[in-house]
Amino acid sequence: MAQKTSPKKESIAEDPRHTQALQSYEAGLRALQEHKFEKAKPLFQKVLAGPSKELCDRATVHLNACNQHLDRPGATQFKSVEEHYDYAVSLMNVGDYVTAREHIEKLLKQAPKTDFVVYGLAALDCLTGHVEDSLKHLDEALRLNAGLRYQARNDSDFHNLAEDPRFTELLYPDPAADLTSPESPFREDESY
Repeated sequence: MAQKTSPKKESIAEDPRHTQALQSYEAGLRALQEHKFEKAKPLFQKVLAGPSKELCDRATVHLNACNQHLDRPGATQFKSVEEHYDYAVSLMNVGDYVTAREHIEKLLKQAPKTDFVVYGLAALDCLTGHVEDSLKHLDEALRLNAGLRYQARNDSDFHNLAEDPRFTELLYPDPAADLTSPESPFREDESY
């Protein structure tokens, strides 16, 4: 025997405007939780045009939070490369690798030969399973600043490479090797 549903609930569930508003609200909430306020704001604005008063009320609260973050002075501006890098590392530490990569890539455009930025990219590559890229970027960072070798030896971000002999070769080079040799197994498109 079929159960009767109330006409009000049935009409809300069938209303495509309600479905669209709900989808926009859920997407906006995900973006807000990821601190992507620029992305969340227009999604919550779409919800306000929807038929559900309850959803509009919730979206208004979240929209206000987005506006507060976006209006905050210096919210996305950094005083130095070091400050911007520290922010990217904080994103890596909380597991937001996508946003961290976006910031690291911006830093690489600003300061492409900055040793700690290249090192950070190597760590991020390792954390995200891009082993070959990680080794290549770590090699580059070590050529820019050999002192980073000691940091990498104790950096838990490189735990995925701990057993890789190529990683060991980078961190513990043979002292008898010709240190002036420009050859490196991780360089790309270089001619001598």
